[in-house]
Amino acid sequence: MSQNNNTLHDTQMLHELGLSRVAIVCTEWNNSIVRELVNGCEGMLHKFGGDIIKKLTVPGCFELPFACKMLWRHFENKSEKPEAIIAFGAVIRGGTPHFDYVCRAVTDGILQLNLELPVPVIFGVLTLDNEAQALERLGGSHGHKGEEAAITALKMIEVTRGLGFRPV
Repeated sequence: MSQNNNTLHDTQMLHELGLSRVAIVCTEWNNSIVRELVNGCEGMLHKFGGDIIKKLTVPGCFELPFACKMLWRHFENKSEKPEAIIAFGAVIRGGTPHFDYVCRAVTDGILQLNLELPVPVIFGVLTLDNEAQALERLGGSHGHKGEEAAITALKMIEVTRGLGFRPV
């Protein structure tokens, strides 16, 4: 558990949330890191009765915003839609400015989706200087970012339901 997120880990009210529908979009790039993010997320969602109604894999982080948008369009005319979408990826700094461009694009893209879509899109992208930092964020000193993304999604579902919105 990250020491900076004590209130995030207050999950008392999530036991009463009931079935929540979540979709996951994840990357193939840095697969061992991303797979662990997704595993942590799935465990936390299932702990609180969440259902993963769709999992979609894309090549890299740059493609995440487009895939999240297309995933939402896929569900638009269906009776059961996701109440949140979680985007997972990992970008590791290299020796070129490519890292900065990819991180900015995916961050801006997910921000834009949060302003456009009627469901929250949770930012589960790790931006890392090296692989050791990933381990710190997959159950090490910085908590487990996959689990935290699931908690964030469930809390945002609670917020939107509390405001009377439900994409059913």
